[in-house]
Amino acid sequence: MKQLILVVAVLITTTLNAQITKATLQASGLTCSMCSNAIYKSLKSVEFVEKVEANIKNSSFELSFKPGSKVDIDQLKEKVEDAGFFVASLTALVELDKITLSNDTHVDIGGSTFHFLNIKDQVADGVIKLKILDKGYVTAKAFKQNSKYTTMECYKTGKASACCAKGGLTEGSRIYHVTI
Repeated sequence: MKQLILVVAVLITTTLNAQITKATLQASGLTCSMCSNAIYKSLKSVEFVEKVEANIKNSSFELSFKPGSKVDIDQLKEKVEDAGFFVASLTALVELDKITLSNDTHVDIGGSTFHFLNIKDQVADGVIKLKILDKGYVTAKAFKQNSKYTTMECYKTGKASACCAKGGLTEGSRIYHVTI
């Protein structure tokens, strides 16, 4: 019984001590500064976004998030698409407090589930950079190439499947696939 309480306490602490603080989003399809401005305005309207800095040369946007807010990565993608463009890549800076990460496993970070692919087992402490590997965040070629790092169905759909539900996830819940 004591072990169960300890596990629950560790999981709660892990969720509370993990926070996505910043992200770099690279957009594709931009041809001018007006395009960049359209994405800037769209991203700036997101409730949990504190600051947006555009880099026109790289077609990228540095995002800072409001402290303590739950970051919805898919909402960022939707805002870029609403402006008429696509996400070419997205990396997020996450503050972790001694969280054990293992290859091909799911971890709750800041209230979202992340499935780690192609990593070495480790204890992450401090700020780490996560690269989102899901469809719509990488090229089709990269998405196909990354599929060799897992046999779980969730990679194809971005949603928890029956195999993920065994780990305590609700079937159909969103899972972000990432690497370090």
